[in-house]
Amino acid sequence: MTTFQALVIAFIQGVTELFPVSSLGHAVLMPPVFGWNIDQHSPHFLPFLVVLHLGTAVALLVYFWRDWIDLLLAVLGRGDPARREADLRLLLLLVIATIPAVVLGFAFNKALKELFAAPILAGVFLTINGVLLLAGERLRRTAGDAKIGEMGLLDALLIGGWQCTALFPGISRSGSTMVGGLLCGLGYEESARFSFLMATPIIIGASVLEIPKMLHHPDAGGITGLSIIAGILAGITAYASIAFLMRYFKTHEIKALAPFGIYCLIAGGASVVWFGMR
Repeated sequence: MTTFQALVIAFIQGVTELFPVSSLGHAVLMPPVFGWNIDQHSPHFLPFLVVLHLGTAVALLVYFWRDWIDLLLAVLGRGDPARREADLRLLLLLVIATIPAVVLGFAFNKALKELFAAPILAGVFLTINGVLLLAGERLRRTAGDAKIGEMGLLDALLIGGWQCTALFPGISRSGSTMVGGLLCGLGYEESARFSFLMATPIIIGASVLEIPKMLHHPDAGGITGLSIIAGILAGITAYASIAFLMRYFKTHEIKALAPFGIYCLIAGGASVVWFGMR
């Protein structure tokens, strides 16, 4: 992998991890589309990927640092007593929403990994992601603009169930959880905030779980300077993406997911045709 390729991958990772267009789908599609001979199953690629995800996680922590500090203080029994109960309930909602993806991820991890090497399947799932986003917009007409604090425990579990669809390369984690939030009655901004708060422990946890695999690969080469630079770029790009999306969802009251859905339909459909003809 060249320096140029590493930086492009880092930039795309920082954008697509949080935009509702699937970072995993783009990671599968991008190398063969550009004609890059990158072995994503190589032990040398794993440390690079871990650093990129950690960069994204740091961006999420930095942007939502007030939320995480409030949650930590609530757990420690400190902070504003008036907010403590609300913060503890938010933490409970996040834990419940995280459980389905953790359980199914462990159960089907090996089977789903077989899909990562199939660009045409990533194109199919990316197209499905576009349909999902547009369908969520249409069904939202009957939804309200509830706040996260008004969610029930079952709502959190349902959103967590939607997150499980992102185990398939091409289905967006942020997109599916935002659709779940909209269907539970949340507005765009609240759906995005809950989605991004959910993403933080998932991304950190997934990265930490890969570290033992790195240590068991003596030929992996460890974390290089290029990996660190790419991780910083991914983090900066991810932070800019979060800031843009939170402002975007705050100012768009209708059809905010439609542009992303249309993009996924075009990109996914084109990928299916491209790889189907090869």
